[in-house]
Amino acid sequence: MKNENLFDVSKKIVFITGASSGIGQSAATCLAKNGAKVVGIARREDKLKHWCETCEGETSYYLADVSKRKNIKNIVLDIIDKEGEPDILVNAAGINTREHADDVTLEGWDKTLDLNLSTPFFMAQSVIEGMKKKNWGRIINYASLASRRALPSSISYGASKGGIEQLTRAMAEAWSKYGINTNAIAPGFFPTELTVPVFNDTERTKRNAQQTCIGRNGKLEDLDGPLLFLCSRSSDYVTGQLLFVDGGFTAK
Repeated sequence: MKNENLFDVSKKIVFITGASSGIGQSAATCLAKNGAKVVGIARREDKLKHWCETCEGETSYYLADVSKRKNIKNIVLDIIDKEGEPDILVNAAGINTREHADDVTLEGWDKTLDLNLSTPFFMAQSVIEGMKKKNWGRIINYASLASRRALPSSISYGASKGGIEQLTRAMAEAWSKYGINTNAIAPGFFPTELTVPVFNDTERTKRNAQQTCIGRNGKLEDLDGPLLFLCSRSSDYVTGQLLFVDGGFTAK
């Protein structure tokens, strides 16, 4: 295997949920710039359209609410009919209702678990047959510091992200024998729509940066290298793993 081809994702068809903003859009942009054919999936058409118009590379978008489990299979079949069978699935859609344990509602709990945990599985299940035909595929889930740390007012979020770590292992066990590797990225503190309450708190932002080994919070481009690694042939022998991209936050 030549070194220059290790991280090549050119011509790969990629489906990405949560592509209208934040980590999902950053991932979509990274893969498109590196030659992949990227389909961004989300609910906000204005943001998806703007992303397609301004992003370098081959992009398209599909307007859908993937939090509705019963609709996922039909959504995926429709996208496949338009764009082809995906080589790579990136599950980046997510939510954090930020309810304290005393105040968690049934609605907030279900909404969080459905989008953060159920959707990644049923998205993967819906694309898996096409990947099996190719005998190659990559599924990337997004975990969190909350997969292993208890964060304030994030009990349902933490439960969903802890579940993502185990789901990633289970998916790897089920499908890696078909050449389909499943891994998860666990970002530290990055500025996104989900983390606005964190970054609006200057003191908390400073404390989070000081808790890392590197001494700063994340920039979205810090996630590009790990993503390309897990989406390419570089990770042929890596599956069922959770990679923390957190500046050493969990090392301290």
